[in-house]
Amino acid sequence: MKEKILIVDDQFGIRILLNEVLQKEGYQTFQAANGVQALDIVTKHSPDLVLLDMKIPGMDGIEILRRMKVIDPDIRVIIMTAYGELDMIQEAKDLGALTHFAKPFDIDDIRAAVKKYIPQKAN
Repeated sequence: MKEKILIVDDQFGIRILLNEVLQKEGYQTFQAANGVQALDIVTKHSPDLVLLDMKIPGMDGIEILRRMKVIDPDIRVIIMTAYGELDMIQEAKDLGALTHFAKPFDIDDIRAAVKKYIPQKAN
């Protein structure tokens, strides 16, 4: 059973990059461009880990994170932000985000964080 990762970002290029890298690592990936899609995937597929961008038009990352935690209080979330959004980072961590990455991020750092934070399933 592959671990499932949800990538939530309104930027298509970032979703594609993360999707390719994480699929090569052997994960099953889902992509969402907005909060509505993200919450639908969380409800239907119960991802093991979520990579969540904070700046998304419509429902922002904090609101998405809040609603994800209602659906699944134990959901694991790594947030991605632009530099300088310290208040948003702190609020996300208060809501249970595991860690954060500033954009532009190093793909190897993301890969290492995913390995660190994804719950290991017994084979």
